Order: sequence, then C-alpha cells, then structure tokens
Amino acid sequence: MTNPPHAAPGKTLSQNAIKALEEAAARRQARDANAVDAKPIPKETAGPKGVEPTRYGDWERGGITYDF
Repeated sequence: MTNPPHAAPGKTLSQNAIKALEEAAARRQARDANAVDAKPIPKETAGPKGVEPTRYGDWERGGITYDF
C-alpha cells in the first residue's frame, strides 16, 4: 500500500494513520472548495495605528509592555 500525500517519506504507516491522513486531505479539499464562496475579510477601521500591539502575546504601546 502506498502512503497518501503529506505522509513522511520512507515511513511505514499504520492503517489508522493512513485513514487520518486521507480524512485530513478530504477536509482540506472541502475547505478549499468552500473558500471560493467566502466573503473577503473587511479592513480594520478603528484599530491601533502601526504594528499589531498584541503580536508577542502582550499588549505593547510606545515601547511599554502591559501583561494582563
């Protein structure tokens, strides 16, 4: 039996692993098929200027980090 796409090369996979990879591939295909019908994400209008202040997991403004 050949391994499905996205499987590690040279590895022997169990039946459960092969089934999981095939199910994941089917979910990716369904997601991509539905992505054509999806609405585009609107631009943020009232957000902070500049880079995202929560990009490191903390809130950062003006060089000062606030951890909630």
